[in-house]
Amino acid sequence: MGDKKHMVGGISRKTLERLPIYHHYLERKSREGCKNISAPVIALDLQLNEVQVRKDLAMVTKTAGKPKMGYQVCDLILDIEEFLGFHNTNQAALVGVGSLGKALISYQGFEQYGVEIVMAFDSDGRKVDAKIGGKMVLPTNKMVNLCQRMNIHIGIITVPAQFAQETCDLLVAGGVKAIWNFAPIHLSVPPHVLVQNENMAVSLAALSKYLYETDKKGLQYTKEE
Repeated sequence: MGDKKHMVGGISRKTLERLPIYHHYLERKSREGCKNISAPVIALDLQLNEVQVRKDLAMVTKTAGKPKMGYQVCDLILDIEEFLGFHNTNQAALVGVGSLGKALISYQGFEQYGVEIVMAFDSDGRKVDAKIGGKMVLPTNKMVNLCQRMNIHIGIITVPAQFAQETCDLLVAGGVKAIWNFAPIHLSVPPHVLVQNENMAVSLAALSKYLYETDKKGLQYTKEE
């Protein structure tokens, strides 16, 4: 039962998290003129286990890496994009038009990954009916009905923690199947709904801890080009 929490559509969550990393890496190699690449080279550059790299890529491509030739970079990029649905744009609704919400609405890069924020909701009447990044801000009491009518499958939560579960429940009632949660709280959802948490407090704590330990050891930092 516990293993299912770590699987998404038959693929492990860890593999799913690595695929965009492979994609970004391969795009860079392609721009550098690289035509073919092997699993050992990918593993070395990304500091991953070679066996794991082969298993991950076997999930997304039917073409195995050829001896001495490896994978064709362009084909591998397309296979990853198709597997992740980059070319099948999913519409998303964002809830909570604070500073973070506004930044996410205004960001144009999500469409590259198959996600388009088409509307935003907020409970603050002063923000309603305004346009941010070309998207209309609507009252939260219209959320369930509009998500159902527009067949919205992705919800983005950027509300304060105390309102996150209530917001989540409304999105699920509106038919949302995947939630990108920026609120620092665990959300309870039905089994068919996927939650991806972005806990910035945890990430910042990890960075601070790393810097503290590095300073303690007297290590030198090197800036990557």
